[in-house]
Amino acid sequence: MDAIEKLRELGPPTRLEPAEEMVGSRRLPPIQAGHDLSDCITHAALPNGRRIALLKTALTSACERDCRYCAFRQGRDFRRVGFSPNELARLFVQLHQRGLVEGIFLSSGVAGGGPRTQDRLIATAEILRHRYDFRDYIHLKIMPGAERDQVLAAMRLADRVSVNLEAPNSERLAQLAPHKVFTEELLLRLGWVEEIRRQVPGRWPSSCTQFVVGATDESDAELLTTTESLYRQLGLARTYFSRFSPVPDTPLEDRPSASPLRERRLYQSSFLLRDYGFVAEELPFDATGNLPLSSDPKLAWAEGHLLDAPVELNAADRRDLLRVPGIGPKNAEKLLHERRQGRLRSLSDLRQLGVVAERAAPYILLDGRRPPRQLRLWPLGQPDA
Repeated sequence: MDAIEKLRELGPPTRLEPAEEMVGSRRLPPIQAGHDLSDCITHAALPNGRRIALLKTALTSACERDCRYCAFRQGRDFRRVGFSPNELARLFVQLHQRGLVEGIFLSSGVAGGGPRTQDRLIATAEILRHRYDFRDYIHLKIMPGAERDQVLAAMRLADRVSVNLEAPNSERLAQLAPHKVFTEELLLRLGWVEEIRRQVPGRWPSSCTQFVVGATDESDAELLTTTESLYRQLGLARTYFSRFSPVPDTPLEDRPSASPLRERRLYQSSFLLRDYGFVAEELPFDATGNLPLSSDPKLAWAEGHLLDAPVELNAADRRDLLRVPGIGPKNAEKLLHERRQGRLRSLSDLRQLGVVAERAAPYILLDGRRPPRQLRLWPLGQPDA
């Protein structure tokens, strides 16, 4: 099997793993006759806002772990393929030279133990950086059980590193991946990443994780409580939520797919925790610990807290401004700057600052008065602000 054929087998399962912001796609020209790589390449927005074509692949689909949802799980009946570090690095450089890709996301099945697999991931990145002088974007996965020195080596090579927690706690992980250990194998590595950033001088990569949503009966409160801790204590840039979709010939093949709307509400809540000053206990969970699907969480919170206690935009601090639907972090900074120049008196003033004024209107005061507003033209779940 040639390298392109291997990539077409390894790329599609890895492509579904969230790791950067997706920004749509375009059809790619075939690399060879009959070889379309569109299922291996995504178009992603990097943390700095730059958009690139990102090759997403794994070193191997061989895996000694038996995660109950995973296409690569041990014992599943399919053809296993893999790259050597030299082979994958060479293939990537060829694609890069042809203008098809600008960066790489590199994961792997666990073969021969976490440390051995991590060595091979690091070796691939070293070849790209040192032999081929590749200076653009690399995202490296940190394997379960990787050693601290390996985490440091990966961080010296990568622009982003990630450890997939998969589940919000030990109990849920045992249901999902019976032979992974939540704290000792996974969470500890994210802790090492943050320790290195704090203790060792240098320019270090960002870090992120992924949760599989709906493969067990975890609640949104479980996921978001862990998410809050990861942001506050371990300095993660993002937590990604990947809704469960059943894979044939796995123990969970008959479990229904998770709701896309649930995934969306989790992302919205995650941003409230990271960027808007909310804490998990403020989120509008129902009695089962789940978010309402019918409304976005910020709007649901405002309905319960701001209708009878609107925010005076000419006096509120940044924290309170960010509680208002239609006002985001950039808008809040613009409002604070504009207030130093003069009073905010109308919804038109807000629109000029990029505020979604009609969305904010029910929850604000302007010089002590509620602004005139139309009746809501959309249900609580649409659109987002």
